[in-house]
Amino acid sequence: MLQLRRDTHRVLAYDFLVIGSGPSGRRAAIQAAKLGYSVLVIEKGRRVGGVSVHTGTIPSKTMRETVLNLTGYRERGFYGRAYRVKKDIAAEDLMARLHKTLDHEVDILEHQFARNSVRTMEGMARFVDPHTVEVTAEHGEVSLVRGEKILIAVGTRPYRPKDVPFDGVSVLDSDEIVELKKLPRSLTVVGAGVIGVEYATIFSALDVAVTLVESRSTFLDFIDHEIIEDFVHQLRDRNMAIRFGSKVASITMEDGWPVTVLESGRRVRSQMLLYCAGRVGATDSINMEAAGLKADDRGRLLVNPQTLQTEVPHIYAAGDAIGFPSLASTSMEQGRIAACHAFHMPLPPAPEFFPYGIYAVPEISTVGMSEEDVQRRGIPYECGIARFRETSRGHIMGLETGMMKMIFSIRTHRLLGVHIVGEGATELIHIGQAVLNLKGKLEYFIENTFNYPTLAEAYKIAALDAYNRLAKGATAVAPVSSETGAKAAE
Repeated sequence: MLQLRRDTHRVLAYDFLVIGSGPSGRRAAIQAAKLGYSVLVIEKGRRVGGVSVHTGTIPSKTMRETVLNLTGYRERGFYGRAYRVKKDIAAEDLMARLHKTLDHEVDILEHQFARNSVRTMEGMARFVDPHTVEVTAEHGEVSLVRGEKILIAVGTRPYRPKDVPFDGVSVLDSDEIVELKKLPRSLTVVGAGVIGVEYATIFSALDVAVTLVESRSTFLDFIDHEIIEDFVHQLRDRNMAIRFGSKVASITMEDGWPVTVLESGRRVRSQMLLYCAGRVGATDSINMEAAGLKADDRGRLLVNPQTLQTEVPHIYAAGDAIGFPSLASTSMEQGRIAACHAFHMPLPPAPEFFPYGIYAVPEISTVGMSEEDVQRRGIPYECGIARFRETSRGHIMGLETGMMKMIFSIRTHRLLGVHIVGEGATELIHIGQAVLNLKGKLEYFIENTFNYPTLAEAYKIAALDAYNRLAKGATAVAPVSSETGAKAAE
């Protein structure tokens, strides 16, 4: 670690200062270092990785995988809902795998920084002026560093209203849930955003009685509505209570249990409550005003979406601190774009479409336009649907649920969007992503061979379903080349 006492009046200078070591920060730092520039990453935590590694992406996905493995959830299609791999699952079982995974992630990241000569400094960063940052270490030592270019990648923290009685035991936020000491028998999740939905479904897979409360009448509105309908049906089928259009009037404690009172008068009592109604940018601690910057009411910074520059041209921002889509994958790409632009490295145009992944149980993943998007644009279209249970691999796996929806242009047969809910959705989506960005058509899926048996066969099934619908209209499709495809298209 670099250490420098402020009273020496020395200021260390770097080509690139990165505040935060989450996905966007680390990708930007390594990209700039590979271009030959001196880079310093400032991280307030004791270990690098940011929210993504320590309280966000990696912990929640690790917890999900652990739950699915220990409960035998994936095998219940064959062996029944009472099937378990481990009979008595405790919080310690989840935490053991989590800590091992986090140690591995930090080790890999530290190695990447060392291999690329990226320096790191631990401490809280605050702007002194647009080019200078003051870093205060945990033990009080203060350093001054200067950057020719600066990236703000501080991420977010949970939104914590003052009237919610957070105690870290019975009422928690999404950062605290990854330090769980005991599994609850019942859980109320307030907020049906991506984080709330993921944790609600993970605990439901543990057979915890879960109630999901959402003030809006809908949720995950950026996902194709037919996919959400299927998803909600699966959740209710396993007895998850979902309260849409239910604004929270108050959250109080009664006999040690949190009670959520809704404006409708309904009361939801549970052993534990997880509050997930949004996150705020962690920008209020970096003294942005000294750099000439200002955040919105949720702590997010406004940037040029093509360059990631803030209103101060040499200062960039990326990742969750700039808002939607707040995905680790897109944050990494934002960091790379910011570093390349900062040091005049030409970039090809970004792909038109990138995938979204929601690691709920079941998974949801989507790329391209939803049916609602296509309708708003007035594009004549047709859809094809495949159910995972229709594939041989799905039957082998005991899948009773899961579907893929593909949307095609009637006029050009171009693929417009792919939407998946079910096992492996976040992996399967990349086939659709590649075809979509390469401007592929319906014929690609019909004429090409997919490994058998695989869930990826759902692409051909959905394409043939769309072909059947198109064939009944005036628009013709090129002949089907395979015997299986020809039979299916009859």
